[in-house]
Amino acid sequence: MDFHNVTFIGSFPHEAKCPQDARPEYAFIGRSNVGKSSLINMLVGRNNLARVSNTPGKTQLLNFFLVNDRWYLVDLPGYGYARISKKKRQEWERMIAHYLQNRSNLQCAFVLVDSNVPPQPIDIEFINWLGEMHIPFVIAYTKTDRKKKGVDIEKNIAAIRQELLQHWHSLPQEFVTSANTSDGREELLAFIEELNQGFQASPK
Repeated sequence: MDFHNVTFIGSFPHEAKCPQDARPEYAFIGRSNVGKSSLINMLVGRNNLARVSNTPGKTQLLNFFLVNDRWYLVDLPGYGYARISKKKRQEWERMIAHYLQNRSNLQCAFVLVDSNVPPQPIDIEFINWLGEMHIPFVIAYTKTDRKKKGVDIEKNIAAIRQELLQHWHSLPQEFVTSANTSDGREELLAFIEELNQGFQASPK
């Protein structure tokens, strides 16, 4: 997939205020500090499209980017740790849930999971919630290029899979990615393009 044009459309506080045209949408979400902005920048071949920060919680609205005038990449706030009030966190949760449950053009949510840590209850709970709500999603493991002492990435991913299989009969589709090495980029883009073609072929 070639990127002729990637345009920031705007940041929106509520699903109802988001763009209302008929283009397909792909949402990216994960635990705070999972490497979401870096992965988005890698995916579209830009260095600073999404804001990269070492401070969790910088993404606070529903951020829409129009790709090649064909589809929207939607950067959602992270869940989990962030230095915000309980009230503000609950507002984020409602905003995210309302978006995911009500966007008819949402083709898939990409749930980013850090491969450098063992299974996190908040990731498992969020994935299970998506399943309960019948929201289409896949898992993208991030930071798989890191080789920290004492960290076994393959073991972590295997443990996450085993944890999910306690709740699921079969595993969701998975992608193994690295923002630094671009691992998984072609696979992710091919997956999006396949969904785009199916969306175009579906009745309006």
